[in-house]
Amino acid sequence: PQLEEDIYTDIKNNFEKIIYHGKRAASIVKNMLLHSRTTEEAKRPVDINALVDEYFKLSFHAIRAKDKSFNAVMETNLDPDVGKIKVVQQDLGRVLLNLFNNAFYAVSTATKIKSGKEYLPKIFVATKKTDNRILIIIRDNGTGIPPQVVAKIFQPFFTTKPTGEGTGLGLSLSYDIITKGHGGDLRVDTKEGEFTEFTIELPA
Repeated sequence: PQLEEDIYTDIKNNFEKIIYHGKRAASIVKNMLLHSRTTEEAKRPVDINALVDEYFKLSFHAIRAKDKSFNAVMETNLDPDVGKIKVVQQDLGRVLLNLFNNAFYAVSTATKIKSGKEYLPKIFVATKKTDNRILIIIRDNGTGIPPQVVAKIFQPFFTTKPTGEGTGLGLSLSYDIITKGHGGDLRVDTKEGEFTEFTIELPA
């Protein structure tokens, strides 16, 4: 009976692992298809400040749903001159959500690392119109990115998250959406242990 029980437990554990890795593989394949697709959706005028604000709050509520104890200072400085510009709303929304999720993940991780120390998790979001460009800046005071990693973060399948927590396609897909899909630029400035700042630049 003990042997049968052990075999049953092993089969059950293996089955659960197969389901987990199967779902993960499906997620990666889905992201690969998104990564390789060319969007057919036409660009249309979108209120950038409203979109940024909406996805900032959406990302915060998503992390709060996973961890009720989590909190962070959320600061915004949205330039009213930004107005509406022509973008693929769904794609830009995906980029914003990915960057916000990464920022909240970074400050959440930093909160655990700096437990007991004086640390206030903070995410700052700004928009700015400059000449014929629109800037969206997302800055967190989280874990930062090591110098040896920065050069690789926009590469497909490269992730800074632990195994099982990231596909490594989020930033790569985001980079393609901004550069190839919108003729813009996506840059990162960071210091390990201190901050990370992503800047989306779009043609106005």
